[in-house]
Amino acid sequence: MGLEDLFARLNEADYKNWLKAGFCLQKLREGLCGFADSEMRDFHNTVIENNLILQRRQRCSSSCRPRGNQFESACPLCNEWRREILRHHTKPSGVINWGNCRPWLWPAQHWELAKAFMPRGLADLSRADQCDAAALLNLLHFCDHFSFIKQSVIREVIHCRNELMHSCKLRVSNEWMARFQKSLEQLLRTLRHVPEVAASDQQIQEMLSVDLSLHIPGVVCVDGASTDGELIESISRCETDLLRESLRDLLNNSELEGNHITLEKLQNVNRFLSSHKDLEEQFRTELQSIRILEAQQLQGVKSDHA
Repeated sequence: MGLEDLFARLNEADYKNWLKAGFCLQKLREGLCGFADSEMRDFHNTVIENNLILQRRQRCSSSCRPRGNQFESACPLCNEWRREILRHHTKPSGVINWGNCRPWLWPAQHWELAKAFMPRGLADLSRADQCDAAALLNLLHFCDHFSFIKQSVIREVIHCRNELMHSCKLRVSNEWMARFQKSLEQLLRTLRHVPEVAASDQQIQEMLSVDLSLHIPGVVCVDGASTDGELIESISRCETDLLRESLRDLLNNSELEGNHITLEKLQNVNRFLSSHKDLEEQFRTELQSIRILEAQQLQGVKSDHA
């Protein structure tokens, strides 16, 4: 990829904000991984120790499997695990993504238990370091083991993350960035005793303070500033990961939203990717899916007005 293409995009202030916020969420994820894994290991052991049935450490012999988000028919052992999950879920009457789980692994693998508190679509993941920021934040919010963290702070970071991923034009304003930064700092302050979180906090603060639009490797800019290739490579990887996550969210959720909202998003993303040759090539498969969905949505709109 020619870095000139990336820096042309970084000269757009609101897109630069979008990228910087995504970078911060990636660093937050890195900081939370080890913490969440360790805490869920403790939580898993505590659940077992406090339940006479689970103390036997038996395994499911019935191959119990959820059907989508439904998990009504289960053996007595899996049903006991199900009760424990609901007992420790902060919103037990809401949607539980049972489809994430392989119940026969609950007795032995703590991360299988963690996935019951996460967004859908994580069935194939088996470790904390495979999860994105949204998955880890939802775990902290929906599992009462983490009630020592102020939940309103977690909710605000989740809200900001969703706004970022669902931004129609892949851009956010300076005002939005200020709100995002405040909510992120409040969460990081709560967990500053965790070394990995503290390290992520430092990287986040560095990213929020740098003016990316001024830096092109090997090129003297209008104010004489330049930067090293390591930061640029990191930003480039961040852009790829962030766009992939945003496109995955868009494609997975396109059928769940109203036609006009989805159509606007599809059109904007199509225009954005198509106007940047490096991204058009890199996300060729996703772009093809977006164009198919866009055509379907346009046909639906025409039918509604016929």
